[in-house]
Amino acid sequence: MKTNSLAAWIVAVRPYSLGNAVILILVGSALAWTDGSFHLMPAVLCLAFALLMQCTANLVNDLWDFLKGADQPDRLGPDRAFAKGYITLKAMKAGIAGFTLASCAAGLGILAWALHHETLAWGGWELVAVGAVCVLFAYFYTAGPWPLAYHGLGDVAVILFFGLIPVGFTYYVLTGTWTWEVIVTAMACGLVIDSMLMINNFRDRDEDARCGKRTIVVALGAKFGSWSYFGLGLLAVVLCLTLLGGGRTWAALLPLVYLVGHVATWRKLVRIDHGDELNVCLGETARNIMLFGALLTIGILLG
Repeated sequence: MKTNSLAAWIVAVRPYSLGNAVILILVGSALAWTDGSFHLMPAVLCLAFALLMQCTANLVNDLWDFLKGADQPDRLGPDRAFAKGYITLKAMKAGIAGFTLASCAAGLGILAWALHHETLAWGGWELVAVGAVCVLFAYFYTAGPWPLAYHGLGDVAVILFFGLIPVGFTYYVLTGTWTWEVIVTAMACGLVIDSMLMINNFRDRDEDARCGKRTIVVALGAKFGSWSYFGLGLLAVVLCLTLLGGGRTWAALLPLVYLVGHVATWRKLVRIDHGDELNVCLGETARNIMLFGALLTIGILLG
């Protein structure tokens, strides 16, 4: 592959993972739609912010996991652009800076729209604070003196930044409020998306242990990791069932279909146990996450 080429950057931003950001904004927007407060422009800006921030985090992860010894050219998972030499150090740093600035521009667009339409409860400072925290998370997930992913906090961070914050604040920007249903659906999304991190950490447990990356799987063992993978999907579906209490029958029941695929992937994970064959489970997990997001979004819109 040609160094610093478009193909190299496509590998670096991990397009297979970007669907996560899409479903989060769709769920938040669908909730706002059914509550009579959907607006296209801020929804698109929220989507742009989420996608750009995920690209930023992926690039930082690509660089710093290699520098810390977690990613080597012979890693078990999908190729990492910097580890493979597809992107130079100078170009990677410039790319991280560029995606960060683009994310901030999208965030400022959200803020400008919300201030103009007076949808915010605290004058916009809450969006500034959340945006700043998102940028910090993108860096300190794997970079810095105390990276979250290296100290067993990666799963907490994923549930927060790939669940509560994107779904909750998309809904908040569009409506100016929060509801218990937003919290439930945001948590469910965060749990499902964390299953992707769990399968990665399950596959990489030996490499992570060697380089001092203490994920939950490294700290508590492979068996705990496999059962956690199963539990994440199950708990997400259970959370969705609570939506029956708000009269959202379809939103509560449609995600049950996701559980079929999730359990099938979990059984395959347990059977394979280790090695690069687990990448099949990674691909199926990405598919399952998209299915969950589609089912939940459709269910919300149906009522």
